[in-house]
Parts: sequence; structure tokens; C-alpha cells
Amino acid sequence: MTAVIAIYSHKGGVGKTTTAVNLAYLAAQDGHSTLLCDLDPQGASSFYFRIKPKVVKDARELNTGDNAIGRSIKGTDYERLDLLPADLSYRNLNVAFNDKKRPTKRLGRVLEPLHHEYDYIFLDCPPTLNLLAENIFTAADRLLIPLIPTTLAVNAYAQMLGFMKKQGYKTAKVYTFLSMVDARRKLHREVATAVYQQYPRVLHTPIPALSQIEQMGWQRQPLPASAPRSVAAQAYRALWAEFQQKALAPPAA
Repeated sequence: MTAVIAIYSHKGGVGKTTTAVNLAYLAAQDGHSTLLCDLDPQGASSFYFRIKPKVVKDARELNTGDNAIGRSIKGTDYERLDLLPADLSYRNLNVAFNDKKRPTKRLGRVLEPLHHEYDYIFLDCPPTLNLLAENIFTAADRLLIPLIPTTLAVNAYAQMLGFMKKQGYKTAKVYTFLSMVDARRKLHREVATAVYQQYPRVLHTPIPALSQIEQMGWQRQPLPASAPRSVAAQAYRALWAEFQQKALAPPAA
């Protein structure tokens, strides 16, 4: 059964794309057929995989007809890992979805035919809290939220959970991890402790603030591929293992 995993936050600059790229790569390395959907019009995931951020015309509003999405999917340099590239037109998805019937379910309908082809579908999501976000909440089986341990970031996370509850979306599908953590900073340590105490489903694997992660844009490769023994690559491996165990493992009989 396919699992749709959205790497989401309505704040920018929190590590969504690096997380999506590295976890999708690790899923494929585990032997799973994997698709990474680059939903951000800036196309950072597409850039990392050296794929031009462009889809066929009929797919620009994520239409399902004539297999437009399937014809837009590209293979990457890595076995079992495909990419749906970004497109600049995705900046208008909120408007495009609003003009359709059942507008909050549009993305899920687009992805549904792909469930027969992939074990995992990762969504690299733009920072937004609008109709596109509601499509993401509906389509995803799990949401994985990178959370920088600062007061403002935690407040924004609380706002997102409040929005989901108000609109009737299940927050039980939301999992969080601490991103860009600097353990030398007292504020980061204190906020991290508060997050672990206050919120459920917070994974205990942090992603540290490391120059290795920033250099992904130069290497244009997932970290476990370019620097497999690095601290950063090990952190993403541990995050993926914990997420699988706590969020994706089947319930005990």
C-alpha cells in the first residue's frame, strides 16, 4: 500500500526540501519504488536532482486527464527514485484548485493513479497555508514537519495545528522533528525540551545545523550519496528509521 508523505511547513527556510530529497533517496535505497513530487514553484528538489523544472502543458494545473502527470515524471540518477518536476505555474495552483469541484481533494485525485506504481510518494511542499495546503492535508497519509527550535517557529507550528483542527483535518497524521538545531545555543536547548514535553508525535532524531547540509546545493546530490559517512547523512538515516518505526509501521496485532 502506497504511503503519501508530505514534508510540510507554512514557514520557509526550515529544511523541507533537504528533508524531502534525503528521505526519498533513502526510501529508494531501501528497495522501495519512490516518487518525489516537487510542488514548490521554485523547484529546489528538481534542482538537486539536476532535472529541469518543467512539466507538460496539461499537467500545469495538476490535471488527471490523459495521464499528464505520468508523462511529466522523470527518472533520476538513482535506482527506484523518480521525480515529478516543479513548474513555475504551480504558483497558481491555489486558484486552479478553487475552480474545480471538491477543491480540497484535487491533489489526492491526481496522485491516486500513481499509487499502483510507487511504494512511497513524497511531497516537497511550498510554504503556504491556503487551499493548496488543505489539498496536502487531505492527500497525505502522514505530514512530517521540520521545526526549528525557536519561539516564533513553535508559535507558527501551533497556529498550523489550530488551523487543521478548526477545518476538521486529522492532526494525528502530523509528525514533527527538530531541524537546524544548534545544541550550543541555550535557546535551542530550552525550546527543544519544551517541544518534547508539550506536543505529541515529536520524533527524537534532530537534524543539526551543519554546513554539510548547506553544501547540498553545490553538490546537487542527496547527502547519503555524496557524503555517506558524514554526520548529516547519519542524522537523516536515523530520522528516516525513526519515522518508519513510529509513523509508518503497521499496528501491532
